Amino acid sequence: MADLDQAIAQVREEVSRLHGELVRYGLVVWTGGNVSGRVPGTDLFVIKPSGVAYDDLTPENMILCDLQGDVVPGTPGSERSPSSDTAAHAYVYRNMPEIGGVVHTHSTYAVAWAARGEEIPCVITGMADEFGGPIPIGPFAIIGDDSIGRGIVETLRGHRSRAVLMQNHGPFTIGVSAKDAVKAAVMCEDAARTVHIAREAGPLIPIPQDRIDALYHRYQHVYGQSTDDRRDAEDAR
Repeated sequence: MADLDQAIAQVREEVSRLHGELVRYGLVVWTGGNVSGRVPGTDLFVIKPSGVAYDDLTPENMILCDLQGDVVPGTPGSERSPSSDTAAHAYVYRNMPEIGGVVHTHSTYAVAWAARGEEIPCVITGMADEFGGPIPIGPFAIIGDDSIGRGIVETLRGHRSRAVLMQNHGPFTIGVSAKDAVKAAVMCEDAARTVHIAREAGPLIPIPQDRIDALYHRYQHVYGQSTDDRRDAEDAR
């Protein structure tokens, strides 16, 4: 029980702190957007409360939920309502057990692509590195039940991208951890902005699929490794 309590406390602290990254990178306004994190090895996750200003978020007012999206009674923060996207996050965790973090933002450029119902084409190497191809569009879905979660899972399952633009709504990102999902949200908005500006200036130049594949492999399996690890990875190709 002590180990479980410690694990929950660690996720509460991380999820609370990571909301500050959404503000720092300009991905949210007012109280919109949310970060959640799975408690490792459990059927529990932590998510922000609904309608609470980012400056007022603390580990203690994060909300602990089960994978049905129900608040665990008697836990810190349980007197508040969880984020309106809780059912969507819960659906992702139930159906993608490898996922440890989910993020939703209302970042301007990504929302603009979502408003057009248009995927972001993979025309810059940074997108190839991070997402391994285009950032896809998910279906229109109503907030409040698990419809958004179903759309996220249906779109991203088997897809390299860790970001989806839900039509007329905005980006949701997934990751092996909450921090990883936040990184994907930051990179999604960066790609959305850059590709938008490029298209306004003139025609986009596609990257051949084999080059996208090579860039993705390098970034995901070689970049940042030691020389010996890098050599082993290249030998395995």
